[in-house]
Amino acid sequence: MARLNYQTARFLISAPTLAQCPADSGAEVAFAGRSNAGKSSAINALTRQKALARTSKTPGRTQLINHFSLGENAELRLVDLPGYGYAKVPEKVKLEWQRHLSEYLQRRASLRGLVLVMDVRHPLTEFDQTMLGWADDQEMPVHILLTKADKLKRGAAASALQQVRSRLREWEDLVSIQLFSALKGQGIDTLEQRLDGWLLGDA
Repeated sequence: MARLNYQTARFLISAPTLAQCPADSGAEVAFAGRSNAGKSSAINALTRQKALARTSKTPGRTQLINHFSLGENAELRLVDLPGYGYAKVPEKVKLEWQRHLSEYLQRRASLRGLVLVMDVRHPLTEFDQTMLGWADDQEMPVHILLTKADKLKRGAAASALQQVRSRLREWEDLVSIQLFSALKGQGIDTLEQRLDGWLLGDA
């Protein structure tokens, strides 16, 4: 099976709305997650770039739909969706983000799959379940990254993985799950294989 080189990822554009996203052609995979779940760190670990996706001590900094191209052409893309949750922004702004998120997930024809990033210590928040609901409505495959796995002992991390898996049994035809640690580089290979399948059309 062909493999993509995620180290070739380059920033393409930040779009405040679906209408301003790049042309809806080719294939892309979107990363979503509650603020503070480690989404930007996961993208940076995947691409082996320290600052491709902005990480911040202030959660909720990603307020735009950020697109990254893989390789020279922009037909294969990674997308960093707005973080949601902790950000100290007015309720009106949060609702606006939600509207753009939902529009993007429902109407983006080139979207092949959704990587949903959750802190292994606090999985399946209300936001996560909203995202899973949207994905289910669109029959969109979801790959869950249980991040910060290095914060738990191995047995506790494995147990957390099993608990999430059992809670999502009804969605197992659409949802796959893995442990991930950006700090230790754990799980990058598994993530790459999933993305290769989506972006190259093998899954």
